Amino acid sequence: MSQHIGIVACSAEGAALCYRTICAEGTELMGPHAHPEVSMHTHPLALYMERIHADDWQGVADFMLSSAEKLAGCGADFLICPDNTIHRAFDLMTPHSPLPWLHIVEEVGYEAVRRKFRRLAVLGTSYTMEGPVYPAKLEAAGLEQRVPNPAEREQINGIIFDELVYGRFSSAARDYFNAVIRRLQREEGCEAVVLGCTEIPLLVTPESSPLPVLDSTRILARAALKRAVGSQRSAAVPD
Repeated sequence: MSQHIGIVACSAEGAALCYRTICAEGTELMGPHAHPEVSMHTHPLALYMERIHADDWQGVADFMLSSAEKLAGCGADFLICPDNTIHRAFDLMTPHSPLPWLHIVEEVGYEAVRRKFRRLAVLGTSYTMEGPVYPAKLEAAGLEQRVPNPAEREQINGIIFDELVYGRFSSAARDYFNAVIRRLQREEGCEAVVLGCTEIPLLVTPESSPLPVLDSTRILARAALKRAVGSQRSAAVPD
């Protein structure tokens, strides 16, 4: 018997990619058409954004906890959140959580170390690129990070919220992201790029990126899948 995965979703496109990855890749570990039981709960993105714009991270944590409690009630064994931005509220939420969690940035760090990368470019929302979560978690894993410059961060943030979360993936946006990645490779010596918004992997692919990609969405999904079937080291936040 595999464990029941609970997904605390925030934005739809990233959460859907995470869910599809668990289901599609479950067959590699469990056999044809098989995957762990999966449940998902989503508060409207608008409610999260109200709290984020107000710098109310406790309010964000409260929404995450609300989803956690609903998922615990329907039988989930552990939780994941395929949204990098709201991990800023992770430490406010987990002490009250009814279930253990995997942390998306810790999983990215494990994968970077496994692949022997040392200096990472991090792309995401402005809250992710300018926030404390990636620097702290990557430094703890012995990794360096670089982020785009202020003008690039503003443009990337706008593309995410005006296009990607609505399922719009244009060639112009892809070209812009790849140009930023190329500059970070050339000028900052980055060895890989973290796709640190869960919608970015739907725009920037391993085939199109100038650098090897660390796809936070799929990394988290695969970690959850392996944990659910018992083949993952324990990476969850303890009860």
